[in-house]
Amino acid sequence: MASKIMVIGDVDGQFKAVFQKVNALHAKNNFAFALIVGNLFASTESSSDVTGRDVQSLIDGKIEVALPTYFALGGRALPPAAVEKLQSSDDELCHNLHFLGKRTTMKTSEGIRIVALGGRIDPNIIAGQSKDKYPPFYGESDAKTLRGAATADILVTSDWPEGIQKRSKFDLDEDASPSQQHCIADLDIVLKPKYHFSTSGSIFWEREPFFHNPSDDTENLYPVTRFISLARFGNPKKQKWIYAFSIDPKASNPVAPPPGSTACPLVLSEKKRAAPEPREQALVYDDDNRGGRRWNKRRKGESRGPVTASECFFCLANENVATHLVTSIGDSSYVTTARGPLSTSQTYPKLGFPCHILIIPFSHQPTLAAMEEEERRATYDEMQKYRVAVNSMLNSTAGEEYGSVTWEVSKASLPHTHWQYLPVPADLIRRGLIEAAFKALAENLHWPAFSKADVGDGIDETSDFFRVLVWDPKNPPDQQTSLVLRFDDKIRFHNQFGREVLAKLLRLDKRIDWKDCGQTQPQEEQDVEKFKEAFRAFDFAE
Repeated sequence: MASKIMVIGDVDGQFKAVFQKVNALHAKNNFAFALIVGNLFASTESSSDVTGRDVQSLIDGKIEVALPTYFALGGRALPPAAVEKLQSSDDELCHNLHFLGKRTTMKTSEGIRIVALGGRIDPNIIAGQSKDKYPPFYGESDAKTLRGAATADILVTSDWPEGIQKRSKFDLDEDASPSQQHCIADLDIVLKPKYHFSTSGSIFWEREPFFHNPSDDTENLYPVTRFISLARFGNPKKQKWIYAFSIDPKASNPVAPPPGSTACPLVLSEKKRAAPEPREQALVYDDDNRGGRRWNKRRKGESRGPVTASECFFCLANENVATHLVTSIGDSSYVTTARGPLSTSQTYPKLGFPCHILIIPFSHQPTLAAMEEEERRATYDEMQKYRVAVNSMLNSTAGEEYGSVTWEVSKASLPHTHWQYLPVPADLIRRGLIEAAFKALAENLHWPAFSKADVGDGIDETSDFFRVLVWDPKNPPDQQTSLVLRFDDKIRFHNQFGREVLAKLLRLDKRIDWKDCGQTQPQEEQDVEKFKEAFRAFDFAE
């Protein structure tokens, strides 16, 4: 069923006049919600006492907002009073007025999927994603992360996509000079939004619809994007500052390009890998305990198909991901901190943060060997490159105090392969206790014996296996000892085997289950930032 949506450009602090108009239109048309895609507030540098009182009136609910309204992060800073209120109220500024955030993927109650990237690009944000969601700046990694949302009905950005004017017969007013960015064009190409909204000062500009080439992912249909940039409220040229339309998120893409449309004018950034299939965008926010229980639990006699990317706890296409845990994004894989880490910030005194991380392929495959050859090789090489880079970071930070253990469950019945990485005291490695602990627990469970073997990307393996990579800091960071336990369907292998072994060895028995190791989001963000700061000099993906 189609929903009526109202979209508004820059409000610039003129709350009373804008919401009076919006409320009147809503009374006549019954809109599902409104989107403010520009600056809600006036410039803080030029704000007056009157403007400050208006902001407080809005926060206090003295200005009526008659329908659910989402406002984007524009190109200027939010007033301190607004930030304080948003931080204390789960990003609700007042009744019916909600902050979209800097980097957002959400689905409304009508089933409409909105992706938003607020602020202006800041090339100085080089250490992964920007740290705070309120300052009006983003980095390319923020945009790159949102590519994993896979699809969007509505895309909202402050900057324009680079190349959007190509192939258009509609000229842009010479007074307009919107910032155009390649990473925004990448979002249009990958997400294929039905509508892309932005702002352009005192100018309104709407491009002809452009279609994306059909593919297997689009069922050989033609996704169409409409790019619309709104003027500010009260602009002197009386350009359009408000736009209304209807959208049905379940409507099929057209079987042919609509009349008056053009081919997509945008080109994917040459510095990035080819646009991934939606199901290949991975973003882990959890270890496999939660996923394993959910994926494998079914009623007696019940069957189900393979887990899709939208259901997978290791893919960004699943809406329930926590993007704040991401620490680095490569060409074929991501690195995140583990939710509910085995270690704590006190486990490794010379680090001061847990350093329990996950290295995850983009590709939604159960094993590395399940990937196509070119992708498999590139993914395995980059995962090893990340492991070596973190080893180098450990060596630089703590000398030979800590080595590392990396483990992998390569099992055809799992939805999404990944590696887990954890520092360990070097003396445990040199005394042979790491190897002995893995072998002892496997023996106690009556599993097959471990052997020393390097199975590489696993393509030559004929069975499932569990792999352990051990690094002694007296050796170069790229050296490793590889232990492999091969098993078949007769073995009920549990996916927390690696965590259990290391928990017992590190005397962290109470932390075997990640659910017993919960942190608040501020605590998680603090650990992420400490890791990123230490890893910055070694992060080849920056």
